[in-house]
Amino acid sequence: MPIARPSPIAAPAWSVRLLWSLPPVLIAIRFLLGPLLFLDAQNGTATIQFLAGLTFAFLSDVFDGVIARRVGRVTARLREADGWTDVWFYTWIAASVWQSHRAVVIAFARPLLLVISLQLLAWLIDWLKYRRFSNYHAYSAKLWGITLFLANIALFGFNRGGIYLWLAIIAGLLCTLEEIAITLTLDQWTYDVPSLLHARRLQRQQSQTE
Repeated sequence: MPIARPSPIAAPAWSVRLLWSLPPVLIAIRFLLGPLLFLDAQNGTATIQFLAGLTFAFLSDVFDGVIARRVGRVTARLREADGWTDVWFYTWIAASVWQSHRAVVIAFARPLLLVISLQLLAWLIDWLKYRRFSNYHAYSAKLWGITLFLANIALFGFNRGGIYLWLAIIAGLLCTLEEIAITLTLDQWTYDVPSLLHARRLQRQQSQTE
């Protein structure tokens, strides 16, 4: 049984068509921004264009899902594209951090490797259970996205890591652990599951209909 989706908005046809086309466009722009931001950071510093691109990517990640839900364009394919574009984008950002703030990466190597290892484990569990990777876009994932954005702004904009990076690491651990728990809870692959509580409720509903 799928998660309930909001009803599409009532608006003039031309504006609905415009909004309907925006989510994949925003995802595509974020896909392109990853390598462009990496090239910008090649000299070891971040320009104002880098920070602007980082901010645009964050906002596009927020609003592509919001717009898709409002116009009734939430599909498994679109949400998977959104999830994998996030992975692609932040891989380039991680490479940019390595280029310009290598000492910070080395200082935080152990907790960063723990987050990466847990994420790889989550993907492995997804594949073993569903032969497909999860795209829950849970509240914890949104929190992780916010803390990642703040950590990168602090790092690239003000040369500060510290508490902001720790917050991103903690949020990443919580998000990945919940992702694993949701996968272990749900018998059937689904997308856009807001939390483990929602997953348990959904699993009970599916069990009652079988």
